[in-house]
Amino acid sequence: MALSGGLFATLAQAQNLTITPAQQATASQVAQTGVPLSALGPNAPDRYTVKSGDTLWAISGIFLTSPWRWPELWGMNQQEVRNPHRIFPGQELRLVKKDGRAMLLAGAVPGGEVPATVRLSPRTRAETLVDNALPTLQTNLIEPFLAEPLIVDENTLALAPRIVATPEDRILLSKGDRAYVRGPANAPLLNEKGKPWMFRVMRNATPLKDPITKEILGYETQYVGKVELVSGESRQMSGNVDKDGKPVLDMVPASVDVQSIKEEISVGDRLLPEPERELLSFVPRAPSQSIDARIVSVYGSTSIVNAAQYQIVVINKGTKDGIERGHVLSLLSAGANMVDPTDATKTRIRLPDERNGLLMVFRPFERLSYGLIMEIKTGVKIGDRLVTPQ
Repeated sequence: MALSGGLFATLAQAQNLTITPAQQATASQVAQTGVPLSALGPNAPDRYTVKSGDTLWAISGIFLTSPWRWPELWGMNQQEVRNPHRIFPGQELRLVKKDGRAMLLAGAVPGGEVPATVRLSPRTRAETLVDNALPTLQTNLIEPFLAEPLIVDENTLALAPRIVATPEDRILLSKGDRAYVRGPANAPLLNEKGKPWMFRVMRNATPLKDPITKEILGYETQYVGKVELVSGESRQMSGNVDKDGKPVLDMVPASVDVQSIKEEISVGDRLLPEPERELLSFVPRAPSQSIDARIVSVYGSTSIVNAAQYQIVVINKGTKDGIERGHVLSLLSAGANMVDPTDATKTRIRLPDERNGLLMVFRPFERLSYGLIMEIKTGVKIGDRLVTPQ
């Protein structure tokens, strides 16, 4: 499906799409010649019609041997597949093979191209193809994790405002209730223009340690609800005076109203500003640099020994290490330590690590990242290695 330059730019800006220079370079190179036939999956079809419910990951796996090579699939024909976020249900993808190479051509969505101009009236409800673009993966697998857990550093945690009291000394709060909040002395919670007014309520900041160095890389907080700031902290005359005869000022906490809850909110819970909502469409791809990471934790349980397919894990690499949303890493199973049975001296050897599956990062932080286990052979455990796929 071809889009006019102006309309394409508008759609891209509307979704704040991110195409890295490495992806663009790969696409530009492949667009000239296509990909070798050896890069195609063994059952790659000559034609495929995109269906509702398809994902970029699944379609990549249909045509290519490695789903993370989606930028190459996109680059097979830049004129027709201008952006990996512009693949829609109803498009027909056609595989053309010539001289040992393959190119992918995309047909238009039935009904014609996206119109350049749409006239709206007060009674018209418009829905663009932007809303129907294929997601990278099944959104139900990660959507709760985009909205709930947060990883913060020690300083952010120390400066987070805390709930200090409730009306009538209520122990637990629910939707519609009011609570009173204080920030640290040097950063009171104020209701000012440009300041946050929606907050997530968090609890149980769990330290996340590097499994090798044992260094604390961040703190994972538990989401319990959301509140809206009604009034900021202030000081009021108490009506009393101190020993020098000066008026005594009482500290008045900020007021917040509970907008939603996952669990009951209580005194001691912390507030963190509501972050911007993250997009669910991103490009699965291998990192351009060599990555050697480890599994730090399995989300949601401290008792899980082995994580399975579609479970969320935390890894010990983040944006500081070059990790980006959509990066795919190979999961490795550690090779066994054993005695060489053919050696009379009984030399101890360690077998090579073997690939156990694939993980895709969907939410990176500075030093840690959340990843979804996409494919797996055997269970994944804390300390397992992840590397850039070959």
